Amino acid sequence: MHPAFASMALPPGCRLIRIADEPEWWRPSDEMCSAVWPEFMLHDPVADRCWHHLNEVWPEFQLVLLEESGTQTRVAAASQAAPLAWTGQDGDLPEGWDCQFERSVAERAADRLPNTLGAIQICVAADRRGRGLSSLMLEAMRRTAVEAGFGALIACVRPTDKVGHPNMPIEQYACWQRADGLPFDPWLRVHVRAGARIVRGSPRSMTISGSVAEWHEWTGLDFPASGPYLVEGALAPVEIDLAADRGIYFDPNVWMVHPLSGADSPADQAPLA
Repeated sequence: MHPAFASMALPPGCRLIRIADEPEWWRPSDEMCSAVWPEFMLHDPVADRCWHHLNEVWPEFQLVLLEESGTQTRVAAASQAAPLAWTGQDGDLPEGWDCQFERSVAERAADRLPNTLGAIQICVAADRRGRGLSSLMLEAMRRTAVEAGFGALIACVRPTDKVGHPNMPIEQYACWQRADGLPFDPWLRVHVRAGARIVRGSPRSMTISGSVAEWHEWTGLDFPASGPYLVEGALAPVEIDLAADRGIYFDPNVWMVHPLSGADSPADQAPLA
């Protein structure tokens, strides 16, 4: 096991690996992650352009939790992340998930030194949910960031229960709290309990656009008139324009920042070139 994970309490029969150490698990982990998303979420053009960089350029930040039973080994959970440069100021956070991913790729091409880890996603196999594996993978992601000397982990988080409130503005949803003061949303709560703070909502974190026929293929729905439609798995309505033969969806997320102990915060580091 990689030293960063040595003190972590893993479920029985599980081991945590980096793709840098066992690259053969990239495809199975990628397939597991794809299987947990609604079909339309797999058609973000930014992800299509940038995804290959994760295992080709940053394999040390791609993590997989393997569950072993007898001679069988399966992917129970996985996480992906990409480094970037961040000043430590909230105003310097990218607009959303798409911009974060593009920024990581562009800065790599420009040889800009990163000081922050940007979360891409954490996925748990459908039949392994409810076991705390998302919290475990988040902790592992934080540890890889500390090991790299980064001062923060930033995450444009897709709030899981927003699907039940598609018409609520994300700025309002991000501030919605329970009686105990913790976020209403369970995935946001996981991040807060791990030490993150909520910065702001990102109403257009990801953009997914397609023809009316493509949206029918992705969702199984018919769109007889132009206007907003509620789609299973979407956190906001999809806007359909029949005249333009176009449907567009903006996935709303929430920016969260994890300051990390054991590394200098980005704001304390030397100015970035």
